Amino acid sequence: MITLIVRTILTYCMIVLVFRLMGKREIGELSLLDVVIFIIIAEIGVIMIEDSNKTIMEATIPILILVAIQRVTAIMSLKSKRFRDWFEGKPSLIIADGKIDENEMRKQRYNFDDLTQQLHEKDIKAVQDVEYAILEPSGKLSVFAKEKPVSTGMVYLLIMDGEIQEDILTILKKDQAWLEEELRKRGYRDYRQISYCTYDQAHNWYIDVKDKR
Repeated sequence: MITLIVRTILTYCMIVLVFRLMGKREIGELSLLDVVIFIIIAEIGVIMIEDSNKTIMEATIPILILVAIQRVTAIMSLKSKRFRDWFEGKPSLIIADGKIDENEMRKQRYNFDDLTQQLHEKDIKAVQDVEYAILEPSGKLSVFAKEKPVSTGMVYLLIMDGEIQEDILTILKKDQAWLEEELRKRGYRDYRQISYCTYDQAHNWYIDVKDKR
């Protein structure tokens, strides 16, 4: 039991020291390499505590190698923008003047559920109220809202990525036939070609057609 306690304390101290050496970064700003290294170090820590046959040195060496890799890549990222862009990725413009770039979303494997959720987290009701939205390499969405919102009151999302949101139609006490008729009035004959469609309390429509692949 005493051995287990000592190994646990030593492992804790070592991992804290390692994280301090790796520098201070917010969790949401960790690079892919940082995340991988943290996971591997955590696994090594578990093995070190549970497997009494392993010496402290057997865990220390791989951890020090991982720290060295992280430090080298961090220095290279600071010195070379080209390396930083290749290794950590570039920011991606997802929305420009209320227009969604579906091609960029597909390239980044970023879906409409993610987009809607992150907009709501920033108190943005709808895409049309966004001047620009940039997906950062960390996965965080930076949003620049328009000075004056376009939408009014409650905004209802009717179509997302070519799919009708039946639950929203139920709330509005409308059906698919009503939606398709309203779309035809506005020159849209196939709702499957619409990436994003909303309807607000002032009866304003916002329709964004899918980009061509």
